[in-house]
Amino acid sequence: MQISSGDEASKCGDAMHTKIYAGTLFDSEKCELIKHRVISVSAKSGLILDVQPYSPGEVDASVDFSDARNIDLRSKTVLPGFVDCHVHFFLHPYSETSWEDQNTRESLVERTIRATVHARETLMAGYTAGAGDADVLFRKCVSGPNPLIPGPRYFCANRAIVTTGSYGPRNRLYPNRAGVEGKTGAEAADGVDECIKVVRRQVGAGADWIKLYADYRFRAEMTQVSPQTASESLDTFNTDELHAIVQTAHKLGVKVAAHTDGKSSWEGLISPDSSYQVDSVEHGHSVGESSFFRRSPDDYVARDTGIRQPTVWIPTLSVYYTLGKDTPMWKQAASTFTRAIKASDLNVKIACGGDTGTFAHGDNSLEMKLMVHLGADWKTVLRWGTLGGWECIRSMRWEGQKGKERLAKIHELREDARVVGDNEVPFGAVKQGFAADIIATDGDLTQDFERAVDKGSIVFVMKGGRVYKRDGQTP
Repeated sequence: MQISSGDEASKCGDAMHTKIYAGTLFDSEKCELIKHRVISVSAKSGLILDVQPYSPGEVDASVDFSDARNIDLRSKTVLPGFVDCHVHFFLHPYSETSWEDQNTRESLVERTIRATVHARETLMAGYTAGAGDADVLFRKCVSGPNPLIPGPRYFCANRAIVTTGSYGPRNRLYPNRAGVEGKTGAEAADGVDECIKVVRRQVGAGADWIKLYADYRFRAEMTQVSPQTASESLDTFNTDELHAIVQTAHKLGVKVAAHTDGKSSWEGLISPDSSYQVDSVEHGHSVGESSFFRRSPDDYVARDTGIRQPTVWIPTLSVYYTLGKDTPMWKQAASTFTRAIKASDLNVKIACGGDTGTFAHGDNSLEMKLMVHLGADWKTVLRWGTLGGWECIRSMRWEGQKGKERLAKIHELREDARVVGDNEVPFGAVKQGFAADIIATDGDLTQDFERAVDKGSIVFVMKGGRVYKRDGQTP
């Protein structure tokens, strides 16, 4: 299907478009608030057609807000939809049920039904996109013009890749067996050949991302006799295995995310000199201070695949905070993040993701709240949680020189979900040619940021031009 930019632009005066009148609009590119903007949205393509200033007096006199096509957000602050780069729809808070019991004692039916509820709660909280571990078949249920259930755009990593013996659930009766009654929390691969094979299989099954565990609590079963040994994260894959995973994924056009506590594995995962530099690192609470020194921008040269950009760091402050704000792990994570935001030469980009699911879905904004609480500028945090999220989880087709050329043509309105698909459209900015993933808050970002981004303050949600929440109510 070919969509003509002229055809779309001509709809600005017909029944096929919606106009959103924003009292204040957050510009996620410039990180600033701008007043009085009217946003025209195509109901067919779900793209933003135009963003223009308006005169409050003229609107009062000429716009009929009883017409559902005119959305009155003049007393609200309008933003791009939030993006959570680390969410687990199939998990619910560990304070309710442990991770191990969720994986081994809850049925697939129960976990799937819970996931549908979680997806809806996430969307209604203003999160119009997310990435995490789950089944690619669940992604299908929240995608397309007529999704089976309401939920955000979902970028699926399928099952994380681990090495034998490193991950759970642990079998207490038969310690040498993997998993419990055949249930495992990840997929094991050992040696270069197995690593290549599992990546190919997951990509062939439709994964948006590949996720690997670069380190983990490998000796967790030593808890009774040596708790310090049991709690220590150790490197899982060797250099050749990491190289095989990353290079295979990149050749197939898929990005790689790495779980790391940030000790010995961090440097190789983010270094542009490394053969296994990944696209994002998650957690990193104990990263060494030296890792925050940037290399020259010239070091970030394009690979053949064109994606050798600075790695994106997703600190997941929320998971440490909710698992114990008085614990050494939280204090270390908070200290690491505070050092990072003070560094003028930070060698990673930052995006928001809370490891949501370990705490309640819908409370995703906790990550942004903690970032601001720890000293980050709220406007910068909003960029990390919107446009920065898209830059992190978007496909490799948006990276490198070809990606820049594609982005330069965004005004032609050809990135239509009917043509390119839900996960290929650009989002994270209220801008011509971007997907109309738009939310609004009745809070004041400048005076009370935490309340303004809280789910209770999100009164309007639109994803892909379709309204899911209006005046605080779901249609």
